[in-house]
Amino acid sequence: MEKELIEETSDSVAKLVFNRPDRLNALSTPIMEGLLEALPRLAADPGIGVIVLTGAGRAFCAGGDVKSMAERSAERSVEQAVTHLRARMEVSRLLHEIPKPTIAMVNGPAAGAGMSLALACDLRIAAQSARFVTAFANIGFSGDFGGSYFLSKLIGTGKARELYYTAEPLDAARAFELGIVNKVVAEADLAEATMALARKLARGPRIALALMKQNFNAAESGTLAELLDLEARRQVETGRTEDHKEAARAFVEKRTPRFTGR
Repeated sequence: MEKELIEETSDSVAKLVFNRPDRLNALSTPIMEGLLEALPRLAADPGIGVIVLTGAGRAFCAGGDVKSMAERSAERSVEQAVTHLRARMEVSRLLHEIPKPTIAMVNGPAAGAGMSLALACDLRIAAQSARFVTAFANIGFSGDFGGSYFLSKLIGTGKARELYYTAEPLDAARAFELGIVNKVVAEADLAEATMALARKLARGPRIALALMKQNFNAAESGTLAELLDLEARRQVETGRTEDHKEAARAFVEKRTPRFTGR
């Protein structure tokens, strides 16, 4: 039986692939358990600089397996179901908070929780064939996996509410126009464009990138004064790293710096 979450590693980039192409990569227990195991492990692995999330076949992720969810939900009390779902939703927090860049390589439809997971990543590169839809209203759900949080931060609460209430589907061009995706490329170029970016970031100053990510996360909820305090401390900390010293030498010597993550 094929694994439902495939992990591939090369050039300091870890790629996690949803592998249920016959179900448009709808989320399953093996996928969720695999993500909950892999993400903390990869975050702690000094050999990994970037994590890429994508889907096998013609979809990124169709979201939750609605039929299976309904069957399982009936077996649990409300509180048991809430606890179970909340534990799985830690995947979104991990993608958003682990100290390494995360990239969603959106190769097709990203719906419901699948769209939420793409939004939880730091960056999103989409094929022209990609489609985004919140979908929850279509099946009488209110939404999960942090989509309402991430979408509001990306495009503002007014438009985010509209997309949740109406479940209006977006093609890649419209998603780019709204600021949901960072770049749209031809389907044939998606893998190389995404991996080229991932490799570039993986070669970068990893301590600085991790602290940049923390700064942006703090900016989402903190005050300006709090952020200035954080930026000041982290700027001093990164100024004392070997990566900064190497970059300064490389600047003087007019060459490309060789970062080591120290």
